[in-house]
Amino acid sequence: MNSNKLIRFDWAMKTILRDKANFDILEGFLSALLEDDEIKVLNILESESNQNSEIDKYNRVDLLIEDKDKRKIYIEIQNTRETDYLQSLLYATSKIIVDHQKLGDDFRNISKVISISIMYFNLGIGDDYIYHGTNEFVGLNTGTKLIVKKQQNLKDSIEPKYKFVETNIFPEYYLITVERYQNIIKKKIDEWIYMFKNNEIAEGSSSKNIAQARQKLSEINMDDQERKIYEKYIINTVRDRDALNTAKEEGDKKARIEVAKNLLLNGVPIEIIVKSTGLNEAEIEKLK
Repeated sequence: MNSNKLIRFDWAMKTILRDKANFDILEGFLSALLEDDEIKVLNILESESNQNSEIDKYNRVDLLIEDKDKRKIYIEIQNTRETDYLQSLLYATSKIIVDHQKLGDDFRNISKVISISIMYFNLGIGDDYIYHGTNEFVGLNTGTKLIVKKQQNLKDSIEPKYKFVETNIFPEYYLITVERYQNIIKKKIDEWIYMFKNNEIAEGSSSKNIAQARQKLSEINMDDQERKIYEKYIINTVRDRDALNTAKEEGDKKARIEVAKNLLLNGVPIEIIVKSTGLNEAEIEKLK
């Protein structure tokens, strides 16, 4: 057994990271991503897919966190491609806002939501592995950003008793594409993404609480029963991904066969059809 090997982060989110004693690992990751060393996790909140049962979908795990500033931080790990993924994120953040806004409560108390997606597939076309999206209002004529400020009371202050700070209550989105990460560490968050991709801590890592992650997420900590459940989870995750890949390949081949049939009907030579569709001559001959 490799004593340096860590359990997968999605499994950790389903199990040990829901324990208050392990909130420090989440705080370390969030501090690195949001570049805020004051992050403090208060609670793990329930969301619809925060379920841990045999009938769970294995390709998705999520966690809803409340921090010391009452922000709702939604972390989702997606192992396989999902149709309309961005639409599902929009729905999730909107539902979090509605679910945590009491009927009749003042709108000033609407929760700020931060959505963090850790994706093990490539979404869209891009040359980076971390993307950040937020809502901004920009002047159509001037191109300048509209700045909205709110009054913030100052504690233990004689004068002044408040100050005005820039505010943005709209959801923010972070998309982390693990497969695009090249195992090159340039900043603190890279140490965590290296861990997501390789299930181990990179040599020399020093970001906040990553040492605790090395200790608490080590595979060697699992007893026999936990290991059996964990291994079953890994097998089902791989099986689920393979089934989706197979379906995609079969659908792709079916489309290529239809193209080949049309080319044959139009008298296109077989050698050209081979180059156009990737089918071999024997496969094309059967279509005649």
